[in-house]
Amino acid sequence: MDGFRIPIGTWVATGVDWIKANLDGLLDVVSFVVSFLVDSLTRALLSPHFAVIIVIAALIAWVVRSWQLAIGTVVSFGLIVAMNLWVPAMQTLALVLVAAIVAVLIAVPLGIWSARNSSVRAVLKPVLDFMQTMPAFVYLIPAIVFFGIGVVPGLVATVIFALPPGVRLTELGIRGVDSETVEAGQAFGAKPGQILRGIQLPLAMPTIMAGVNQVIMLALSMAVIAGMAGADGLGKMVVEAISTINIPKGVEAGLGVVLIAVFLDRVTAALGSAGQNPSSLLGTITRRRTKQRADAASAVSPASDAPERTPALTH
Repeated sequence: MDGFRIPIGTWVATGVDWIKANLDGLLDVVSFVVSFLVDSLTRALLSPHFAVIIVIAALIAWVVRSWQLAIGTVVSFGLIVAMNLWVPAMQTLALVLVAAIVAVLIAVPLGIWSARNSSVRAVLKPVLDFMQTMPAFVYLIPAIVFFGIGVVPGLVATVIFALPPGVRLTELGIRGVDSETVEAGQAFGAKPGQILRGIQLPLAMPTIMAGVNQVIMLALSMAVIAGMAGADGLGKMVVEAISTINIPKGVEAGLGVVLIAVFLDRVTAALGSAGQNPSSLLGTITRRRTKQRADAASAVSPASDAPERTPALTH
């Protein structure tokens, strides 16, 4: 076997060079759109006073999860401000949110398609296995070749790395819907699109939201790797701390990533069961509405159960 070698890396490099040479216009458009989205969201997060963003984040936490998480959000974001990490934290948050939205917009349709077509599922499964097991650093190499240094290659690598769990859990959720429920919809003459929108997606929503949660967590875990590609934020600070062996800077930047991760994890996990958390504002409103309906039903019930009186006959 001496001298025998399959030059897979050379073939891939040739393909990358071909894409760079022939699809340069498309890559420029992608780079412009991604940069515009991330920069716009970053400006939107940094334009108001930090107290406004903290209050909005706390309200979101209270609405979907609990007042305890709202207090924890205020404390966590206040600690980020106290460590003078507000600007890089918002840069990281903008990168993660844009990457997660792009990944979800790709993952959910692919997961639905895979759940409804066995041939697509057979093709996607090995591709997703490959994407999940490939080291995340490898994605940066072609991304930097295509888009140069900056936020764009970091976001592209983040989307690719975070995509698989969204596809898998969407497929799992759709396929896990009770077949008898689907057959009942078909018996009433519902079309496939109506069954998908009215039955499968609502019943699969908790599983799909679990996939969205995993997409966001993986996107946030790529913050440091995106920093290696030149993306601004906490990841870039961690990379600088590693290169200079700056322990305080590395610890503070890493703690900032953890605090943002906890907030995003709790909020997205609660979205799968919105209104069912007893300590959330939505849960409180739901309980009050349920109680009002029960009281109204009990008030109507005695009147309906009362025997009808027959009017007396007059002669």
